Amino acid sequence: MTDTPIAPAFDMDAFMARYAAFEQRASALHPANKAALIQALAASGITAVIVTFDGGGDSGQIEWIVARAGDADAELPDTPVELARTEFHDEEIRRTIAPLPAAIETFCYDMLESKHGGWENNEGGFGEFIFDVPAGAVTFDFNYRIARSENYYYDL
Repeated sequence: MTDTPIAPAFDMDAFMARYAAFEQRASALHPANKAALIQALAASGITAVIVTFDGGGDSGQIEWIVARAGDADAELPDTPVELARTEFHDEEIRRTIAPLPAAIETFCYDMLESKHGGWENNEGGFGEFIFDVPAGAVTFDFNYRIARSENYYYDL
């Protein structure tokens, strides 16, 4: 008879502790990343950005990004923006540089994952991010889709 090593049981408490530490690291990066985006937008004369997203059926994406300069539509320039990021399995903080449109997408996807992980699964979710550049604010409006099922069973 051969002794087969038994895999250790999954430690949910340890996993949740690691996830909480990851969330804390990631959340600490959000204010500086937001400030970097707002600064790049302001320097480009952009006053507002609306990012619309939609997900469901296990996939999701940013549908469109609309930029405004006052009352007029505007193009987002390819201004390089540095963002700080972290991963669940790696405590190191990494800095990446991306063109402004890609940096906005990265920031929004990071916020979606942070606030509503799994937003693209099943019925999914949709909403928008609104960057109010003069106010230095970002509003995140999120909607979950919820399917409802009711069952009535009668043995008459």
